[in-house]
Amino acid sequence: MQERKYKSTILIKRFLPYYRPHIKVLCLDLLCAALTTICEIVLPLIIRHITNQAMEDLALLTVRTVGGLGLLYLALRLIDAAAYYYMAYTGHVMGVDMETDMRRDAYGHLQKLSNTYYNNTKVGQIMGRITNDLFDVTEFAHHCPEEFFIAGIKGVASFIILCTINVPLTLIIFCVIPVMVVVCSKINFRLRALFRQQRQQVGELNARIEDSLLGQKVVKAFANEHVENAKFEQDNQKFYQIKRRSYHFMGIFQCSTRLFDGLMYLVTIVAGGVFVIQGSIRPSDLVAYVMYVSTFIATVRRIIEFAEQFQRGMTGIERFLEIMDADIEIFDEPGAVDLVEPQGHIVFENVSFEYPDDHNQVFRNLNLSIRPGEKVALVGPSGGGKTTLCNLIPRFYDVTEGEIYLDGKNIRELTLKSLRRSIGVVQQEVYLFSGTVYENIVYGRTDASRQEVEEAARRAGAHDFIMTLKDGYDTYIGERGVKLSGGQKQRISIARMFLKDAPIIILDEATSALDNESEYEVAKSLAALSEGRTTLTVAHRLSTIRNSDRILVLTEEGITEEGNHDQLMDLKGIYYHLYQMANEMK
Repeated sequence: MQERKYKSTILIKRFLPYYRPHIKVLCLDLLCAALTTICEIVLPLIIRHITNQAMEDLALLTVRTVGGLGLLYLALRLIDAAAYYYMAYTGHVMGVDMETDMRRDAYGHLQKLSNTYYNNTKVGQIMGRITNDLFDVTEFAHHCPEEFFIAGIKGVASFIILCTINVPLTLIIFCVIPVMVVVCSKINFRLRALFRQQRQQVGELNARIEDSLLGQKVVKAFANEHVENAKFEQDNQKFYQIKRRSYHFMGIFQCSTRLFDGLMYLVTIVAGGVFVIQGSIRPSDLVAYVMYVSTFIATVRRIIEFAEQFQRGMTGIERFLEIMDADIEIFDEPGAVDLVEPQGHIVFENVSFEYPDDHNQVFRNLNLSIRPGEKVALVGPSGGGKTTLCNLIPRFYDVTEGEIYLDGKNIRELTLKSLRRSIGVVQQEVYLFSGTVYENIVYGRTDASRQEVEEAARRAGAHDFIMTLKDGYDTYIGERGVKLSGGQKQRISIARMFLKDAPIIILDEATSALDNESEYEVAKSLAALSEGRTTLTVAHRLSTIRNSDRILVLTEEGITEEGNHDQLMDLKGIYYHLYQMANEMK
């Protein structure tokens, strides 16, 4: 996955639109945040008022006055409690809503990305970005406006009130703030870089764990548990070192803020004491002054402590944007139309293709015409482009040069959805989703009835073995269909294709990984599936394609031989030698 560098202003600008649906909640949340600051601002004023009256004339300080001030403070505290509940509940829900919206957008964007993206990106990294990284965004979305809004109110209110007590002392204290901001900003910049490294390494750990666990049968077969443990430990230790460095800078950060806290208190005590001696500030005002300074310092410390959460949130937004900014390479062209009643006439016209990531050229100026309903087989050495040719038809990749036509229409001028609905793909490595047999078959056409699903399974030769399973069609088959044999998985995938009922079928080495008995059963299903449909078959087992209408031998030079089985055998070229080699290996 390509890593990009974003300025903080860009990150905030890109994140702000997610507040738009929740603007009313946000405004009310900020109002509640303002209400929670009233108690902290009013309390020193109450103490100052009581102290001043007591020092001037104790007789003026009555129980009624004190009781009235107490009731006022109680009312403010009740308002504070209600406002804080709203912030803690509704504010956090707003953050969760925004996280959910972002995750939805990220997942939707991932669905549009091409095979090239997934060929170069670890699934563990992607999972980390749309799960763990966005957890931090929830807290960021809720607390960021609150904390800075509260800090702004307290900072301005404290400055104004402190200036009414003593302007010179206030200016001296506030001179410390710019120095604190500069120092903390530099440390924060380093923290953000380390948090980014943490997230990156978490993704690497996820990818390592996923790779090892999915391949656990291979690990056990080679007794290489110690190898996997060593590789995991290497990544785990790297993560440990990154976290250790981040805590080192967090310690420096906390240490710096405490020193600045102490410096502000020191200035207040020394300068305030001097002003008291000079008579320019009353002792009662100094008490209130210290309380406001304490409130202000607590606010600054809260912002500083929030800085860690702020940087984690910014890192999460940054990694989210890296997904959202990944280029969509395959998309509907302007003016694309739906493919209606496809017949299956496929034409390659001067097609050249190279993979966009490594620019490895597969073929150049390839020309091919496939008639509707024709069964065409592709054979040849590995690396000749057989699978690649098939992947170009549903636009899993786009051609580098040339055009591909379906029923006389350039496939770029067709909507992806209608194009891919017209093509069924059966691959060697069947992918079944975690769920039941029924859920995997109905995936071929999600609006199909139960009866249609069972009929598709019968046509695929899968119904009988499905009924022998524990719960029939409702049997849970495990992750990637781990509870089924290779032949059973393949027949379920074929049933899925029958249900899809696409007029074009691509069989990409669909039987090469099966035993002889399973291959025989699956071959019968595939023959039934291919009937009346335009079919492209990629095969290594040449015995499975003898009855194809046409066989193409595809090499690095392009299509070097073409004809049916008998014609190619008479030619005694590449196909002849491949067939002879296959017979000798039996």
